Amino acid sequence: MAHTQVSSNKCAGGFQKVFEHESTELKCKMKFAVYLPPKAETDKCPVMYWLSGLTCTEQNFITKAGSQVAAAEHGIIIVAPDTSPRGCNIEGEDESWDFGTGAGFYVDATQDPWKTNYRMYSYITEELPKLINANFPTDPDKMSISGHSMGGHGALICALKNPGKYKVLLCPRSLPSVTRCSVPGDRRPSPGTWAPTGPRGRRTTRPCWRRHTLVLRSTSSSIRVATTSSCRPASCCPTT
Repeated sequence: MAHTQVSSNKCAGGFQKVFEHESTELKCKMKFAVYLPPKAETDKCPVMYWLSGLTCTEQNFITKAGSQVAAAEHGIIIVAPDTSPRGCNIEGEDESWDFGTGAGFYVDATQDPWKTNYRMYSYITEELPKLINANFPTDPDKMSISGHSMGGHGALICALKNPGKYKVLLCPRSLPSVTRCSVPGDRRPSPGTWAPTGPRGRRTTRPCWRRHTLVLRSTSSSIRVATTSSCRPASCCPTT
């Protein structure tokens, strides 16, 4: 499981690093970012996998979120992979912002010509964790997964298809098709509140609903679901 360091920067007392390796699942070179908190110098740490959204790379989360401060405080390793295979020379992979390069959707493709390279589900759930656990001071029994937008959808798929694999699943502002799912205790927007908004006709809900977060805590035999929100449900999020 050879990997090459691309960059390393001191950050919040730890190190923010980026690596590159040849992926056997995706059959191309892939980059992934790893934040190592100060605790990682002397002890094993829990690890959280962060899956970014459409058009992102491994850089978006590590340069914009500021998560390193909290990760350093709590002793958590954060792994942020790229969002798709790149440079596979598949016809059409660069023609659209929401299909192909930068849009792997964290699933395994089943049709030609995509199925050879676009195997992000297997990469995220199998190949990458094996590489991380073999080369970094992680505690394999304390692995969690999270993501935003397309990445939130990917995190949800990975966790629900692998009960017990992840201790916590956190889906802040996941894809609308996920946040509309009926889960115990959820509060969904009233019918008719879905409308096109923003560039390219993307669909979303009212701003208050976009602040909802889906949290799942896993045991060896079950997944417990909870929802959190920064808005006031009584005033703007009626239960349906």
